[in-house]
Amino acid sequence: MTRAYYNEWDRYAAAWLRNLIAEGLIAEGDVDERSIADVTAGDLRGYTQVHFFAGSGGWSRALRLAGVPDSRPVWTGSCPCQPFSAAGKRKGTEDERHLWPEMFRLIKECRPVRVFGEQVESAVGHGWLDGVFADLEAESYSCGAVVLGAHSVGAPHIRQRLWWVADAERNAGEPWRTPEQSREGDAETGTGAHAEPRRCGMPGRLGITLDARLEGHAGDGDEGDQPGRLGANAPGSIASAGRARHWSNFILIPCLDGKARRLEPGIAPLAHGVSCRVGKLRAYGNAIVPEVAAEFIRACEE
Repeated sequence: MTRAYYNEWDRYAAAWLRNLIAEGLIAEGDVDERSIADVTAGDLRGYTQVHFFAGSGGWSRALRLAGVPDSRPVWTGSCPCQPFSAAGKRKGTEDERHLWPEMFRLIKECRPVRVFGEQVESAVGHGWLDGVFADLEAESYSCGAVVLGAHSVGAPHIRQRLWWVADAERNAGEPWRTPEQSREGDAETGTGAHAEPRRCGMPGRLGITLDARLEGHAGDGDEGDQPGRLGANAPGSIASAGRARHWSNFILIPCLDGKARRLEPGIAPLAHGVSCRVGKLRAYGNAIVPEVAAEFIRACEE
């Protein structure tokens, strides 16, 4: 039977995942609340999909939005962003929350056919993506990446993120296969561990440059999620007065540090005594935007 594995150490988010599974909103499966450092390859045996740092199930939702059935083998992971984010101390690879090595350990041992991932845009400047691709290409994965914001799909906020994919397939035109089918194909063609990896797995579609269909509105509000920094073309500024933008529908919340931060209308700020508010806001902050991930997945499929 097709089952998904969700790894999420935060208890509130893990409970959220179980509720979503019970409602049939994400792929049926099991939630493991252990640290990824404690997960072994044997723990993943028998699962069709594997979602690390699962949060509130955004990747499973995105795969469904993109038309990918729950029965298709795929791994996903949104490694903690705090080592590279403005929200953290930016210690980079020296931060104990830099958990890519643990995720890569399991990828290396289990050899999934395709892996999708997401990270904050600023991680690129820390060399995070270079390290990830170096690890994966050493294992004969071909890789591609792109930076997309939530505004690319009409969301009322920018939220620029780095999206990446690693593909173990040898030919870009072939359909996805199970690991067993991949090994059978390798035996027939003589390809295997020594096959030359493709630098960007989807030639002509996704690489480090943006696909034309996904460019969104580059150049407008380039400051992304940086708090308290509204550029000349950002919503609410003089330059954008009278011009509707996909992300123009927001409210600014003044904070104790003197900065103002954007919130989508309907998301109430933190308030004393409001049930589960901290857990919800933490989950929102760690979540991906499934609609953006779905567009990236569709482009990879094409």
